Amino acid sequence: MKTRSTVIKLQSRARDVGGAAVGGGRVRAGVQPVGPRGPLEALRRSPAGAEAGDRLSPLLLGRRVRPSGVSPRLSRSSAYTPAGGDLREPGAWETFRFIKPSRWNPVDGYTDALLPTDRWQWTDESGLNPQPLHSFVLPSANWEWEGDWYVDDESCGRESRETGGWEYAVDFPATFTKEKKWNSCVRRRRWLRYRRYKALGSWAKVPLDKARPPPEPFTDISCGGWDVRDSPEKHIHLWAVSQQGKLWFRAGITQQNPEGTRWEPIQVPREAAQVSAGPKDLLWVILWDGQLLARTGIGKDCPKGSSWEPVQPPNQKGAVHVAVGVNVVWAITKDNKVWFRRGVNSHNPTGSGWISIGGEMVMLSVGPNDQVWGVGSDDRTVYFRHGVTGTEVTGRSWVAVSAQLDGSESTNHSSVVNDASVFAGELTAPSQGSVLGCDDTDVPEPRVPKITSDSFISALVSDRSSPAHDPASEGHPSVSEDNLVTSQESDPSILSPSSPSGGSETPWSNVDLEEMKGSLPSSTRSSVATYPFELQHSTVVQEEVPPWAWVAGGGCDITSGSHVHLFNVSDPGPLSPSITPALSAQTRAAQQERDASVEKSVRVTRGRMCWWRDWTPHQWEDVSVTLEQVTGAGAQTGDILYLYYTHDQEKKYLYAVIKEVTALVPMFRDSLYTVAVYTPDRTKQRQPILLATSSQQDFSAWLSLLNESCCASRALGEHPSKQALWAVTCQGDVMVHEPSPGLEAPAQHVPCEHMFWRQVPAHLLCVESNSLGVVWGIAHDHTAWVYTPARGSESPERAVSDVRSVLIYENQRWNPMTGYTDKGLPTDRYMWSDASGQRECTKDNTGPPSPQWTWVSDWAVDHSVPGGTDKEGWQYAADFPVTFHGHKTMKDFVRRRRWARKCMISLTGPWLKVPPIALTDVTVLPCLAQCSLEQVPVWAISEKGDVLCRLGVTASNPAGNSWLHVGTDQPFKSICIGGGHQVWAIARDGAVFYRGSVSAHNPAGECWYHIPSPPKQTLRQVSVGRTSVYAVDENSNLWYRQGLTPSYPQGSAWELISSNVCKVSVGPLDQVWIIADKVSGYPSESSGTVCHRLGVKPMQPKGLSWDFGIGGGWEHLCVRGNSTEAQRVAPRSPMPSRTQSQVNGNVVGC
Repeated sequence: MKTRSTVIKLQSRARDVGGAAVGGGRVRAGVQPVGPRGPLEALRRSPAGAEAGDRLSPLLLGRRVRPSGVSPRLSRSSAYTPAGGDLREPGAWETFRFIKPSRWNPVDGYTDALLPTDRWQWTDESGLNPQPLHSFVLPSANWEWEGDWYVDDESCGRESRETGGWEYAVDFPATFTKEKKWNSCVRRRRWLRYRRYKALGSWAKVPLDKARPPPEPFTDISCGGWDVRDSPEKHIHLWAVSQQGKLWFRAGITQQNPEGTRWEPIQVPREAAQVSAGPKDLLWVILWDGQLLARTGIGKDCPKGSSWEPVQPPNQKGAVHVAVGVNVVWAITKDNKVWFRRGVNSHNPTGSGWISIGGEMVMLSVGPNDQVWGVGSDDRTVYFRHGVTGTEVTGRSWVAVSAQLDGSESTNHSSVVNDASVFAGELTAPSQGSVLGCDDTDVPEPRVPKITSDSFISALVSDRSSPAHDPASEGHPSVSEDNLVTSQESDPSILSPSSPSGGSETPWSNVDLEEMKGSLPSSTRSSVATYPFELQHSTVVQEEVPPWAWVAGGGCDITSGSHVHLFNVSDPGPLSPSITPALSAQTRAAQQERDASVEKSVRVTRGRMCWWRDWTPHQWEDVSVTLEQVTGAGAQTGDILYLYYTHDQEKKYLYAVIKEVTALVPMFRDSLYTVAVYTPDRTKQRQPILLATSSQQDFSAWLSLLNESCCASRALGEHPSKQALWAVTCQGDVMVHEPSPGLEAPAQHVPCEHMFWRQVPAHLLCVESNSLGVVWGIAHDHTAWVYTPARGSESPERAVSDVRSVLIYENQRWNPMTGYTDKGLPTDRYMWSDASGQRECTKDNTGPPSPQWTWVSDWAVDHSVPGGTDKEGWQYAADFPVTFHGHKTMKDFVRRRRWARKCMISLTGPWLKVPPIALTDVTVLPCLAQCSLEQVPVWAISEKGDVLCRLGVTASNPAGNSWLHVGTDQPFKSICIGGGHQVWAIARDGAVFYRGSVSAHNPAGECWYHIPSPPKQTLRQVSVGRTSVYAVDENSNLWYRQGLTPSYPQGSAWELISSNVCKVSVGPLDQVWIIADKVSGYPSESSGTVCHRLGVKPMQPKGLSWDFGIGGGWEHLCVRGNSTEAQRVAPRSPMPSRTQSQVNGNVVGC
């Protein structure tokens, strides 16, 4: 006979009560430790009726109450589940089924006589296992049979009138049907019987496992795991720690079987002291030596997990308590400090680091929405972590809980009249006996010491002397000598609480256990109180209450819509100084202490994005992305970006420390809005983290959030500084880097891959700047722009636009029969392609660079192609890889022509347009930051090749006033001004010129001097520093001009420095930076890599070697604003140091 469980319907999910095994429904009570090293009873509580779900889930508190002269003694451990209550809910039943087979006999018909090869007469549904009727017994006294066995014919137990419940088949392995046929030689029918779990609404003992030795007495239990499975049937994972430090797992706990089936031991490296399980797959254990363990491998198919991962405790003192939630882990160390574990997730159960949280606690409890409750270490007041949400996972502050119990006027330990709302409600009346009894006598001591014990159990013990009929002795707490635990730090302070008014005992409600009833006096009990939340507005006089030892908020969910005012947020009196040391002080010194004690907080932003997996198979995967930001305490933030994914059914994760991120480069890839996240390691590997979204709104939100986090982690302002390095990507995005003093240090320089680049809202072709904050840029449509950050209340945001052309090529090959045609050879490039011919680009499938761009024209033939074209725009060559020219010859078998279409982008940023002349190049005088200039020289080249000088440019007016034309005899293409007003320029034919007599009083100079070019080379770009001149030729070679002196500024000769260079930028310190074409070892990488020349010194201006940085996609670089020099360490003098100098016998201060 086979058993099958029905689904039980409850009013709420099972909740973790921080030490109580939770049954179905809302938890109403839990477990309270009763001694420093003694065992705990394992208990289970279920709601007594439907009214348990009519109000919010309760908060559980525990306190210790015993008469004077009686010390706690622990009874033998037992396990309990709910008992009592005659509830006839269908969901509380379990159905037992078995099969009765029979075979047809030609003489007797169907009979119980089976063949020797047939199955047993009573089996399960498969027929493989025998199941006689007498084999079914109730697992414990908490179950009862609901009726007798009956035939299952869908008649709900009534006598069958039709088929009798029989099913027929040819033979037993065949398929059974309800219809009897002529060849039906065998038949079977199913018998059912229900059993009902009757232990609902009270405590019931969990039976011992049959044929197994009973587990040792328990010291701590925790339940969780009900959200591991997605199925409606919830399986609860119950974990327990025994007195000898062993860990146990209760198997088989379901909604139909709340007491489970058996205890299974779990191997632990060393003795365990405390365990905490979350609603999902998180499980943490504290060892007796204060070390922490996290369980890995917990899942729906492996509820016990697979292995342990050690976790370093927050400090050297070790941990004494841990509380686990859905995605959070809190811990308390032996000095009662509170800590929060960062980065905890089902993909990363061990987390990434600890964050110190203000306050001192003895225990914590995490609720269903990761809300936190705690008991203070000094005042033993119950606290709630205010401000905990799905985003603010650590909350903002601790708030004392104010509670009215059973109509009494006792709330907290302060005697302040408070008009705040408190929560009250009907509580379970105390029973006549308690399982947690005490029969030892001790001499009470009228004080409550600060508990800083080595174990969580002893930290929760707080005894109170309260004789039943002695009003004078009430309210005086005492701790027996046996229960005092030596700690590294003791608190000698003595609390002297006042006695309650009226001389009667405070009417706390007890939820007692039914075992050992009558064996101990009713006055000897440990209290476990439950508080349903209800609003009650009244003026309450707060009086002294017994110190709390335990709280569990596993079933308590405080939401913004609850409107439950139970916290003392306006009155700082009840708060303990160890929790909020700054709230009770009013003096200036206390205010300084408050500023110094600002807590750290963790803010979490979660979302879904697409992640490009950079190993086989290379594809986009949907992943969960979490940005964890740490703020407060005036320290440097440690934000971390997590990526959670699944590979081969194994949960894995990637992470990037935001402070190590070097660039966030937006792009558009595979029809997705993509951002490339670079770090130093991934820059070396040339494998950035690619994250993408299909929505532009989501992408902009994530990119803005990541940019803010990166800037905050480096304490960067909103706008770039005057010393910033500016760069432009091939997509036109403007990037800036804030240089550090060590960037140009000759000994210990900052590597290029560690430089952080952030984006500035703009779309330009090139940017030039200097150290006075003058920044000019040129867009793709040759419009000049000036960077104007905010000054005062003026808003710098203006509309910024750019127009660029999208280019494609039409390719054709000559055919002897038809001439030039679009039918190429199989080895040819695409007939419509990009400039390289590697990618097919037709008019129909070619779109703007990104959705931010919009078309503003149609496709048209572009005649402005280097090398010239014929009348139809064609260029000719012998074959496609050969250089093209604008006229046809007899040897030209291929031709191509370029098509262009304009698109426009519109942005907003702190940029001012400088009309009306279109520019192709611009340069700004580099200078030191401390220099002062009446006017900043700015030179430019117009689209027609004219040389211009801008007048009236200052730091306050970077746009200047007007242009001054400088005469030339031919069009120019590159110009640069360096230190000492040296102006160098390159004509369109490659000729090099030097402008003489340029000064502050004569900004346009007098005449041009021709400088010979390098042999057989044509220069295309020049950059001038303080004393150095560098140039790049058409073959991507870098040249250095030798022999420059103040008396002969034209120099003497060119010296080749390096090849593979696209552009060069020389700064005011003669530092040399380039954009390299390719990086050795990365042939597939796109052109454009930032490189820094190392070893540049006044006596060695050419430097020694190159330092490669972020590779691929860089178009322009300007370092002419960075005049930050590294601090020079003066050599130590062999003479002894002195603070005063003696001159001619007189002491003179140096």
